[in-house]
Amino acid sequence: MSWVQYSVEVTSERTEDVSDAFVASGALSVTLQDAAGEPLLEPAPGEQPLWTKTRVVALYPSDCKPETVTASLRAVLNTTETLHQLAPLEDRDWSTAWRDNFHAMAFGRRLWVCPVGEAPPDAGAVVVQMNPGMAFGTGTHATTALCLQWLDANPPVGLSVIDYGCGSGILAIAACKLGAHRVRAVDIVPQALQATYANGACNKVGQKLVISPPEALQPGPADLLMANILANPLVELAETLTSHVCIHGRIVLTGILREQAVHVMSAYESRFDFRMPVQREEWVLLEGTRKQDAESS
Repeated sequence: MSWVQYSVEVTSERTEDVSDAFVASGALSVTLQDAAGEPLLEPAPGEQPLWTKTRVVALYPSDCKPETVTASLRAVLNTTETLHQLAPLEDRDWSTAWRDNFHAMAFGRRLWVCPVGEAPPDAGAVVVQMNPGMAFGTGTHATTALCLQWLDANPPVGLSVIDYGCGSGILAIAACKLGAHRVRAVDIVPQALQATYANGACNKVGQKLVISPPEALQPGPADLLMANILANPLVELAETLTSHVCIHGRIVLTGILREQAVHVMSAYESRFDFRMPVQREEWVLLEGTRKQDAESS
């Protein structure tokens, strides 16, 4: 079966009207995309920010009536011009489409991330097998790659680790494979917890891995806490994350754009000594060691 995809670029104020027009003319789904390369940082709970210039994309069955779609868009945009773009879209198994761009990848000296069923060329590799499903994290994004390379260079042998914002569980599983004693994986998204559980079972690290939402996180500070989320939540969670790191333990933070690094470090620098940021593309990783608290020194 084939489909037809319509798209039109509008300002953020018109996205709701255009979306409604697509739905009224028979669209099966409507998606909003960035039309001008404008990053949106993590919104506060309840907020739904949009890009200044937004691409509204609608999916129709192949036998839809183009004149109906065009008429609906012209009416809502108050124009006689044809502003939309039309493209055919062949059916495929979308549940496995992510595999097209996901292949075995090396991170550092010996750590590899591979799709389930694909082996790395290095027989002596430490292998994390992934089937991410709906949760973020295969190693293809720069922030995940930064964390995986850091773990390869700093294997947490015998340490307790917290992966805060675990997504697909890729960092938690890598820490287990690289020798961590216990790893607590935390996320606020139920699908992320499900994906982490499934990926942990696939990698046979279930005996080391404890998965929970933040409110159910097992007590006790960790030797290492990794948080690959975004700058604003990292700043807001500074006290919480600090409380989960033992004295002289390490914290690894990313999801941070280069220009946000100083702002994030400033939220932690009273409790942590930071090394120079490590950069990949426009993203940075921050590594800090927790200081001796004044009251316990």
